[in-house]
Amino acid sequence: MPSRTNGLLAEMEAVRTLALVGPPAGGKTTLAEALLLKAGAIGTPGSVERGSTVSDFDPLEKRIQHSLNSSVMHLAHAGTRIHFIDTPGGADFLGQSLPALEAVETAAVVINAATGIEPMAVRMMEHAAKRKLARMVIVNKIDSQGVDMAGLLTQIQAAFGRECLPVNLPDDSGTKVLDCFYNREGGCSMGDVEAAHRKLVEQVVEVDAAFVDRYLEEGDVDANELHAPLEQALREGHLIPVCFVSARNGAGLAELLDVIVKLLPDPTEANPPAFLLGEGDEARPMEAKPDPSLHVLAHVFKVTVDPYVGKMGIFRVHQGTVTRDSQLFVGDGRKPFKVGHLFMLQGKEYVEVQRVLPGDIAAVAKVEEMHFDAVLHDAAEDDHVHLAALDFPIPVHGLAIEPQRHGDEQRLWEILGKLVDEDPCLRVEHVAVTNETIVYGLGELHLRVLLDRLREVYRFEVNTRPPRIAYRETVTAPAEGHHRHKKQTGGAGQFGEVFLRIEPLERGAGFEFRDEVKGGAIPYQFIPAVEKGVRDVLEHGAIAGYPVVDVRVTVYDGKSHSVDSKDIAFATAGRKAFIAAIQEARPIVLEPVVKIDIAAPDGAIGDITGDLSSRRGLVTGTANAAAGTVLVRGQVPMSELSGYQSRLNAMTSGQGRYSIELSHYEAVPPATQQQLMAQHKVRDTD
Repeated sequence: MPSRTNGLLAEMEAVRTLALVGPPAGGKTTLAEALLLKAGAIGTPGSVERGSTVSDFDPLEKRIQHSLNSSVMHLAHAGTRIHFIDTPGGADFLGQSLPALEAVETAAVVINAATGIEPMAVRMMEHAAKRKLARMVIVNKIDSQGVDMAGLLTQIQAAFGRECLPVNLPDDSGTKVLDCFYNREGGCSMGDVEAAHRKLVEQVVEVDAAFVDRYLEEGDVDANELHAPLEQALREGHLIPVCFVSARNGAGLAELLDVIVKLLPDPTEANPPAFLLGEGDEARPMEAKPDPSLHVLAHVFKVTVDPYVGKMGIFRVHQGTVTRDSQLFVGDGRKPFKVGHLFMLQGKEYVEVQRVLPGDIAAVAKVEEMHFDAVLHDAAEDDHVHLAALDFPIPVHGLAIEPQRHGDEQRLWEILGKLVDEDPCLRVEHVAVTNETIVYGLGELHLRVLLDRLREVYRFEVNTRPPRIAYRETVTAPAEGHHRHKKQTGGAGQFGEVFLRIEPLERGAGFEFRDEVKGGAIPYQFIPAVEKGVRDVLEHGAIAGYPVVDVRVTVYDGKSHSVDSKDIAFATAGRKAFIAAIQEARPIVLEPVVKIDIAAPDGAIGDITGDLSSRRGLVTGTANAAAGTVLVRGQVPMSELSGYQSRLNAMTSGQGRYSIELSHYEAVPPATQQQLMAQHKVRDTD
């Protein structure tokens, strides 16, 4: 038994996992294809233009020639199994990119040498740092003409910190790279290889006092002896390696594979994932140990709904060993499922395997209970284990949607349910006030792709109406409300009386319900009915038909009748008492304000900042990117961004692009509030 365990540990230590993240057009998909080819995992290279790559296998991806989904692949190099995930670069598809960070030890931010630092690179670097991943920068397309590589490295260090140090340097032709860590031979106009080596060693030894003393005494430390402090530096974010490659001509690919094997952490060397045991405020940290002999803990970071194999859960093993015969639970489910078939993925291909270990990424199919963010386990005491929640951007682009054929409403909801299962940044709700089904996404492209999937994948035609802004309602002062519901129709009557008070909470606090009824004025069995009536107002609104947020409701008194009191009576009384209180609490309508990142030619900065200011926006900063390009960061109300890409195209001759993310909610101008309230009254009248 010990020899088998030691063998599994050795196999696990020969596993690496990384996610290729960063902006669109960085060449992540082409780089993934080139790495597979270089390692011999595929025989011929695919092409994005021909729609033949391993990772972009979705028909929509092939048509628009951009990644829309994360795709899992694997290869073997130097006795090491490398799992890597190609992620979309568009900000509208963060629901695919961010979960990939849950499955890997290292986030590799891929940067296009010709375009330099872009907003998505900054955003993904920040997300990876927040999850305490090892990080690296891969500069792709080093064979591009006219690129100032030294200037680009300076930009990288300005954006991400002085910890970004090159482990290799591109030669002047862009056809090969020079090792700065191990072999350090040759030179180039970008810099001195020996100088780059010294900076690397000095950065690494800083985390270990013993190595600092040795370096000061001897003037150098053999790179082969620096494994332990190197891994510590990566864990602590004290070192972010920078590699240079060209996926098109193959420069630096072999060196990149060597860096992944030699420098990047294995599952035993990375920061442990943030598992929690229990729910809410009572949840406590729980350590998952990368030990194949312990019971299973695996995290489902991606779900796909395949028309042939059904629902598939793609998971990362953090602890234990999963085999084809394993009995696993999904989250807090009480009924286990048997792993009939266990797969590693190569794009759309399923490669069946017998077992997977900590660090491995695998998949199981035909498990209907499977859902995104579930923890798979084989021990009953782990039924409330979960990972700390990902900080997803909140979808704020809304679109009203309905089937073209009457009677297809149920099928529409079934299809939308499948799409929401696959994308945690899609949200669907039914607005009773307007009898509309609203789909919320991260941007116009996000929703356009959803409509394309409905039409092309599910053969389902829909009608849409203009985007609906996700307004909210709240109160700004405390107030009280009272309502007596009394109904007598000849038979059994209805009676319920409720007194309550409300008060505003700080923005983002949500909703609190308190029961302070004394002496049984409202019998305890009717309190849930009062809360139900209150929550009905939370959902449907009180002044403009939008959800009510950030309010505390306290029920403190009421009356009941021994015969006529019923749940429906107290639900009605609670709802109307809450509405009455809101009317007296200086209610306001809140609008979403988004953070906006704009990349555009530097000559357009004046037009862009002026346009934002004219639309109630605020510019919070600017920065230079690649030659001739500027990044503008700001905040602007969501309602002011209708048709913004068209305006940006006009200001930048079609060269500008932008991404948004919800920042906060703030009160709309009084005139806008009056307009929204008037529209709500018209709908109620209709």
